[in-house]
Amino acid sequence: MPKILRIINRFNLGGITYNVSYLSKYLPANYETLLVGGPQEEGEESSLYIPQSLGLKPKIILELRRSINPLQDYKAYKKIKRIISEFKPDIVHTHASKAGAIGRLAAIHCNVPVIVHTFHGHVFQGYFSPIKTSVFKLIEKYLSKKSSAIIAISQIQKSELTKVHKVCSENQTTIIPLGFDLNRFTENQLEKRLVFRNTYFIAENELAIGIIGRLAPIKNHFLFIDAIEFILKNTTQKIKAIIIGDGETKQSLINYIKHRQLTYSFGENNKATFIFTSWIKEVDIALAGIDLVCLTSKNEGTPVSLIEAQAAGKFIITTNVGGIKDVLNPNCGLLSEVEDETNFKTNLLNAVVNYKTVTANSASAKNEVIEKFSYQRLCSNIDKLYTKLLKN
Repeated sequence: MPKILRIINRFNLGGITYNVSYLSKYLPANYETLLVGGPQEEGEESSLYIPQSLGLKPKIILELRRSINPLQDYKAYKKIKRIISEFKPDIVHTHASKAGAIGRLAAIHCNVPVIVHTFHGHVFQGYFSPIKTSVFKLIEKYLSKKSSAIIAISQIQKSELTKVHKVCSENQTTIIPLGFDLNRFTENQLEKRLVFRNTYFIAENELAIGIIGRLAPIKNHFLFIDAIEFILKNTTQKIKAIIIGDGETKQSLINYIKHRQLTYSFGENNKATFIFTSWIKEVDIALAGIDLVCLTSKNEGTPVSLIEAQAAGKFIITTNVGGIKDVLNPNCGLLSEVEDETNFKTNLLNAVVNYKTVTANSASAKNEVIEKFSYQRLCSNIDKLYTKLLKN
């Protein structure tokens, strides 16, 4: 029975936890998997309930954190080496940047037979200074050469990794899209819609436009605020702007809303335009209550929130970054280049004005999206890759 040590950055609420949990649970029974990762950080919601709901018991490495800290990173490295020594995995599979660096380095030094890394996003654009980015690229090139396989989650991401940033070779890089259990986004939608809209005092004649994700500079929520202001000035449609998530830029966003002389609340009244909900675990309830979904990021991997939104039949207005173009069904949304804020605002206005038409289009495509991003397909693809690598 092949043993897999699966390592993620941290158990914070987001798509990666779902992805690794489904892999740990639903790969064929001939695999034994140990799932490890760091804890959620300040401003984040824990996602441990996701693997635990599937009967999994992840191991937490307290020192595995998002920020670079040589002492903590070394302690995490030593702990992972100890886990490898005790568990004796045939495969170490890391997910995302920090886990990929520390986990693969430990696996290399422990002579693990098969080492696999999945890029859920990357830090080679928009995160750090040019000097730091160059250093990270050099580290990744070394780790990739020592890896048995690299997984990109979209064709666009593969092109970025192999042709733009040149951190790994095309031959070793396999495209395997993410996979999830998306059925909950199609079930009891009317009931869930009422729950969400009653909770946040959203009337049926108000169009709820939502954005879901960590409140961080790279997510560029300021563009979302500007776009909502543009809608308010150019249509008579009543609007509620729902900001789902939390993080370091929250106060800056609140200050910006005040500066624009707009109104906000934390869901305690029905007067404000912007509603901050913080994290919502039952995102299927939130998506049932929202009418349109936005994403304003300057960089992304494959944003799970957009996959979930399409499964719920929602129309999306998004920037064209990372693997979004590969994820977005043509009937389910409008793209704008990240530097073209005017086009983003115009796309949102078009979606608001033509809400019934665009929603009908996105609803007709949701079954196609659900099939493309099913966890059954994900597990099948990973099983085939593991089988091939173990034979080599």
